[in-house]
Amino acid sequence: MSSLADQLVAEVDKALRTLTGQRSAERPNPAGGLPEAEMVDEARRHAAGLMRVNHTGEICAQALYEGQALTARKPEVRRLLESAAGEEADHLAWCEQRLQELESRPSTLNPIFYALSYAVGAATGLLGDRVSLGFVEATEDQVCSHLEKHLAELPPEDQRSRKIVRRMHEDEARHGSAALEEGGVAFPEPVKKVMTAVSRVMTETSYRL
Repeated sequence: MSSLADQLVAEVDKALRTLTGQRSAERPNPAGGLPEAEMVDEARRHAAGLMRVNHTGEICAQALYEGQALTARKPEVRRLLESAAGEEADHLAWCEQRLQELESRPSTLNPIFYALSYAVGAATGLLGDRVSLGFVEATEDQVCSHLEKHLAELPPEDQRSRKIVRRMHEDEARHGSAALEEGGVAFPEPVKKVMTAVSRVMTETSYRL
C-alpha cells in the first residue's frame, strides 16, 4: 500500500501533467482528416473561445474525477471514475490540439479551476459513493447542455471543432448514465440550477481569459 507521501506526489504529478498539456489521447482525434476551414478572424476567435471553454471544462473534469476517485469507498466506483477520467483526458488533448490549430491558447485561470474542482470532487466523495456518482450524473448533464449550445454557436464551416464536440457529447452522456446505473442518486432540479449558476462563472471567464 502506498504511503500518504506517495499518494500526494502522484496527485501533484497528475495535476502538473494535466495543466501543462502532457496528457496524451489514447483514442484518435475525431476530427481525423477533416480539412481546416477558412474562417474570418471574428469566427475564428469565437470558435477558439468556445473550445477554450471546453478545454477548461476538461481540466475541471480531470480534477473532479481525481478528487472523487481519491475518496471513493468501493473499488468498483473508483474504477468507473478512473475509466471516465481516461476518456476525459482524450477530450482534454483533443481540445488542446484544436486550440493550437485555431492559433489560440488555454485559459490562464486553469490552475485555479483545477484546484477548486479537485477540492469539490474530494469533498463529494467523502459524502459517499451514491452522492458522488449522483454528482457525476448532474455534472455531465450540465456539460451536455453546454456542448449542445456550442454546437449551435460554432461557425458552420468549423467542422473540425464540431466533430470533436459531438464526440465529447456522446462520451459525457454515457458517463452520466453509467453513474446512475452504478447506484448514483439523482440530484433534484434546484441543486442542478445552483450548479448551472456556478458553472456559468467558469464558462464566461474562460471564454475571455
